Amino acid sequence: MLSDTELNVVVLGLGYIGLPTAAVIARTGAKVLGVDVTESVVETVNSGRVHIEEVDLDGLVSGVVARGALRASAQIAPADVFVIAVPTPFAADHAPDITYVLQAATTIAAVLKAGDTIILESTSPVGTTERVRDLLAQLRPDLRVPGRAGEAADVAIAYCPERVLPGRILVELIDNDRVIGGITPRCARKALTFYRRFVRGACVTTTAPAAEMTKLTENAFRDVNIAFANELSLVADTMGVDVWEVIRLANRHPRVNILQPGPGVGGHCIAVDPWFLVHAAPDHTPLIRTARLVNDGKTDHVIAQASAMIEARPDAPVACLGLAFKANIDDFRESPALKVAQALAQRYGERVRIVEPYASTLPAPFDGTGATLIDIDTAIEGCPIMIVLVDHDVFRSVPVEERSDKLVLDTRGIWPDQPAAARQTESLRLVG
Repeated sequence: MLSDTELNVVVLGLGYIGLPTAAVIARTGAKVLGVDVTESVVETVNSGRVHIEEVDLDGLVSGVVARGALRASAQIAPADVFVIAVPTPFAADHAPDITYVLQAATTIAAVLKAGDTIILESTSPVGTTERVRDLLAQLRPDLRVPGRAGEAADVAIAYCPERVLPGRILVELIDNDRVIGGITPRCARKALTFYRRFVRGACVTTTAPAAEMTKLTENAFRDVNIAFANELSLVADTMGVDVWEVIRLANRHPRVNILQPGPGVGGHCIAVDPWFLVHAAPDHTPLIRTARLVNDGKTDHVIAQASAMIEARPDAPVACLGLAFKANIDDFRESPALKVAQALAQRYGERVRIVEPYASTLPAPFDGTGATLIDIDTAIEGCPIMIVLVDHDVFRSVPVEERSDKLVLDTRGIWPDQPAAARQTESLRLVG
């Protein structure tokens, strides 16, 4: 077994998962090369800085780069372990797109040698790890691949999905349990040995397809439960009941734990991965499909609510609070808050002000809309209408006396003390 100081690791993809993973591995003493196709990302990492917002990541990257344990490049190099952490988006028809995964495997094939381990971490449809194996077998017929060469395989191939929470990635990369699925049991054991170098949580081995489906199941579970909360919010709105109060009281039952509603569901996992299951078995996933439609429909409902409120106050500036898909991060991928704010900006132009403490400029979807980026204090001073889309801590900290005269649509339930008169008009309820 190679010692930490002898181990060479390549991480393909330096995004929200790849960069923290590369840095954590480098901290163990291994030599890590991070490969990314974006030159600005390579330059940023090699300067010891980060291009994403994540708690304590900047200090960790700075340290491992300074020690020479981590460097970035657009070009791959030989290694002992290759970790694929590239995106897996879906197409317009919600079919999963594993193009980036297969491109990463093709890149690895050029430098692959006997004894190496390839681990796919990207969230992928069931069967993707086997497709990686088949592609490597095609590109490198000189190497015996697992599942086709019995116990005599030259390389090991496994799947181990990330299961971390943005804002806690560095902690959860180490402390959370990991599910490791090998093409063969020997592949799983070899990947297990690698993860044991930096993971304190339990590492459980299984088959690659089971590990792939486990990841999709985890995110579909969350999506279905959020859909229930979002559907409750629609029912409560129709009945004129405060959904936040209903959920708080219902959760006092010892076997009830309802999640919190919001303007929809976002992020690179929960808003995407359930579609992989639907695409794989469309006749057997009505619940998962419906949950996706409910959560996407909640975003449209919030846009309609906000539009009605804005039109009730002609010419009044409106502040949209937050663009990220969850609190206290700078990740806007699949964000329902971004979708709501963008729709309002396109409709109401210069009346719309965006407050996003984790952005220095507005994202491209706001180009040409006339919307402007302001801070929370400016919003409090100049915007009589406020639409809470993200529960950032800085928004939670606004006391009631600073917003008591505002007309508020609170999609996150962070201001339960907001005066009722400022939450509704005679013809429109604006609860959750």
